[in-house]
Amino acid sequence: MKTVITVVTRSAAETIEFAKRLGKLVRAGDIICYRGGLGVGKTTFTRGLAIGMGLDDDVFSPTFTLVNEYTGRGKTSLIHFDMYRISGGRDLETTGFYDYDNGENVLTVEWSENIADELDGDVITVTLVRIDDNTREISVEGDERLAVLGDRNIG
Repeated sequence: MKTVITVVTRSAAETIEFAKRLGKLVRAGDIICYRGGLGVGKTTFTRGLAIGMGLDDDVFSPTFTLVNEYTGRGKTSLIHFDMYRISGGRDLETTGFYDYDNGENVLTVEWSENIADELDGDVITVTLVRIDDNTREISVEGDERLAVLGDRNIG
């Protein structure tokens, strides 16, 4: 059964706070697919996700590198992909995506719609919508463990 939680955040700090809560719930093998345009906060969300996972690496956009890896001592790694310039399975091979998709990492995928045909239906989808300069509507869709995300207000 799919769970969908929608929240409104009113600052980058609130977006990070909400993402930290998701970071505490994810587990090795999860694939988190981001949807949303340029500048909606996908990397900010990933920053919070990493903190929630207990990782203290600096998180930055993989726009030019295509992939960033964040690791912690003895913890599950977070692999952060940017698929903006990828247009399907053939291009996906060049990113190393399949090398990381081994059940030992948490993968986050910006511009996941560009590789939707390569992903199975068992993913967590995070949709970010810009309301104004500071406000975002964030919807998270996934399995039942995500239901606790809706238990508290953000901020």
